[in-house]
Amino acid sequence: MEQLFSLSIALLAGLLMSRAAKVFKLPAVTAYLVAGILVGPYVLGQLGITGLGFLSTEHVKQYSIFSDVALGFIAFDIGNEFRLSQLKKIGKQAAVIAFTQALAATVLVDAVMIGLHFLMPSVISLPMALVLGAIATATAPAATLMVVRQYKAKGPLTKLLLPIVALDDAIGLVVFAVSSGVARALGSGTVDIMSVLVEPLLEVVLSLLLGSLMGGLLTIAERYFESNSKRLSIVITFVIFTVALSMMKFNVGGIEIGFSSLLVCMMLGTIFCNICDFSEDMMARADKWTAPLFILFFVLSGAELELGVFQNVAIVGIGIAYIIARSGGKCLGALGGAKWMKCDRNICKYLGITLLPQAGVALGMSMSVTQTMGETGRLIRNITLFSVLIYELAGPMMTKIALMKAGEISPRPEIIKHPNQEEA
Repeated sequence: MEQLFSLSIALLAGLLMSRAAKVFKLPAVTAYLVAGILVGPYVLGQLGITGLGFLSTEHVKQYSIFSDVALGFIAFDIGNEFRLSQLKKIGKQAAVIAFTQALAATVLVDAVMIGLHFLMPSVISLPMALVLGAIATATAPAATLMVVRQYKAKGPLTKLLLPIVALDDAIGLVVFAVSSGVARALGSGTVDIMSVLVEPLLEVVLSLLLGSLMGGLLTIAERYFESNSKRLSIVITFVIFTVALSMMKFNVGGIEIGFSSLLVCMMLGTIFCNICDFSEDMMARADKWTAPLFILFFVLSGAELELGVFQNVAIVGIGIAYIIARSGGKCLGALGGAKWMKCDRNICKYLGITLLPQAGVALGMSMSVTQTMGETGRLIRNITLFSVLIYELAGPMMTKIALMKAGEISPRPEIIKHPNQEEA
């Protein structure tokens, strides 16, 4: 009963804040995150009333299954952006820009963090600097997708943005695995080729293979049903099942085998939308079904943000430097890649801004190093939490502004009443 109360309060808070956000013309994503903070441990949770909000971060994590499933559907939806008809037009542009913006962010953050290491060696270590540079690659697909959906953004920038965000995850996983492997090697004095190169590459390849297999099976399963409601049920079943499969981990010959749920579900959506005749209709129906799930995902994300990181001056200082360096790297890398690919002026000018949001993937990376790098890992986690808090609150608004400046969000037409229409 208490869990249901907490979930209903979270959904209600998200919906109410989205109404308030309309007054200030803020994206719904920002409203949901603020709602999460309000019902989280630092505000409503302080009352200590079980069922009324979330009492602690551990309490929020009890509902992590909803976040896992929501991310699966977000990745599945992004897979829809990889239709072959679209990739023939923008595939090369998306791939090149995805690499340039991700690697530029890594290089610039690494340079700034290494500089801070030499200035304050007791505060930031070299391994810590390298890992933060790798985490800088990650972009939040959820926030970006929700802004695009809410405002029905359409145009060359939007078409290019979503594939880039999807590719960003694969690039980020490899860069992070290599950087964290080197960081651990610096700390221990030994280099493990398996963890630095083999395991991350295997994770990406196996994730794509598993997603492809599940996409093929989903298409076959859909052909046994004619009812749209049953076909939608099959889609939902397969996404949830695929999320569960992607959580598996096992050891083969000393090599740890794992999967990225984002990559697996993205590939599930990609294969399905390319080989199933009625995939577009099913994708549209799934979008409507997942609306409350996405609200809950962002409210829980807001509730999980640890506002206590603001109490540490060193964390705030390094966090600000990280945010400035990463933002500069994303914008410069996107600009360079877009100019190289001879993209439209608006893409060159505004694409980098739309790539700033950062959340789940970055937090997952930071969580993994807390388990392997001890105190250094905990510092990385806190800095990432600080940056995610800033990016998640400001990022969606900046994405909206960039898409409006590019002319890809049309202002809603005013409703003009007919002269004979009665007043409500």
